[in-house]
Amino acid sequence: MRVLVASIAAHGHTYPLLPFAIAARAAGHDVSYATAPSFHPLVERLGFRPVAAGGEIGEAFGKVWAESGRDPSARFSTPPDEVMAMAGRVFGEVLARRTAADLAPVLPELRPEVVVHEAGDLGAGLAAKVAGVRGLCHGFGRVAGGKMLARAGDHVAGLAAELGLDPAAVAGPGLGDPFLDICPRTLQDPAFLAAFTPDRAPRVPLRPVPFAEPAPLPAWVTEPGPPLVYLTLGTAFAEGGVLRTAIAGLGRLPARVLVAAGPRIDAAQVGDLPDSVRVEQWVPQAEVLPHAALVVHHGGSGTTLGALASGVPQLVLPQGADQFDNAEAVVTVGAGRRLLPGEATVEAVADVAAALLADPGPRASAAGTAREIAAMPSPAEVVAELLD
Repeated sequence: MRVLVASIAAHGHTYPLLPFAIAARAAGHDVSYATAPSFHPLVERLGFRPVAAGGEIGEAFGKVWAESGRDPSARFSTPPDEVMAMAGRVFGEVLARRTAADLAPVLPELRPEVVVHEAGDLGAGLAAKVAGVRGLCHGFGRVAGGKMLARAGDHVAGLAAELGLDPAAVAGPGLGDPFLDICPRTLQDPAFLAAFTPDRAPRVPLRPVPFAEPAPLPAWVTEPGPPLVYLTLGTAFAEGGVLRTAIAGLGRLPARVLVAAGPRIDAAQVGDLPDSVRVEQWVPQAEVLPHAALVVHHGGSGTTLGALASGVPQLVLPQGADQFDNAEAVVTVGAGRRLLPGEATVEAVADVAAALLADPGPRASAAGTAREIAAMPSPAEVVAELLD
């Protein structure tokens, strides 16, 4: 079967789809991957045929921020609801319009029999419908209380009408296509779950499989010693001041601290480090998580689900987008704590992290969620069910 997988060119939107794409290829399907050019090197390294579709997410957010009249440097102090509204326009209008236009001439050429479009890549899903190609929507995490997808839906209805589609037919999560949901049911938003009534396409559980590009795993991670605390602020919202505060707090603990600076922060510029802290630009997160006693992070979907799948408690320091909802969900299931902006002082990070390391309750709750995740159908099983 010819399969086109499509996602926004961002780590948090692309990485969750790669296990399904890899499983589809392993099952013998001919898989192409549509995304913006910045992610083509990754796609090619993994052996997929790249298809140029969509704009760069940073440029799209820059456009919307500029048109809002706000200073982009104020994004960390902007109320989350306003950020979510702007994100809705980015995903439902700016990126969706570009992707739909890019794929319009490509789909008749590729002739895919199914398009697997990521939940944030609405343009790919609309293009598939215009071309009469079967669609599957692949989630990238918890649906953030329905906020971002609902806000995006406010914009995408107009685009759907322009493309000759019935806006009512593409309303709701997944544009009316079956939704491959990598979020365990107990963590997923109840309103999102309630949307899957008998008269609409189903929600299909799919086990989240952490993906990370190969990188050296520091040898000391696997050596005996004090507990390992892993700190990352992700790839999109990482901010140097928050990272330095977290490092200073975690450096007070009787623990080893591994920091992934990511693409937005220069690891060499982090500053003086406590002896117990090591900073790397990039680490293979999927390999690190099973060794961690605690994960301190921003609340991105990939890290949240990856830590839960490994049964590791979390301290979440949300900065924007869906991170606040993910942090709330972690607290609700008892798998960790959160510190909101303004609360995350050096002392607070040290105190809460120490409490999480000492309290067996969050680890037990995280282990329970890990068992739920392990029981979800694997990518290979879902590929066999939906593509074969």
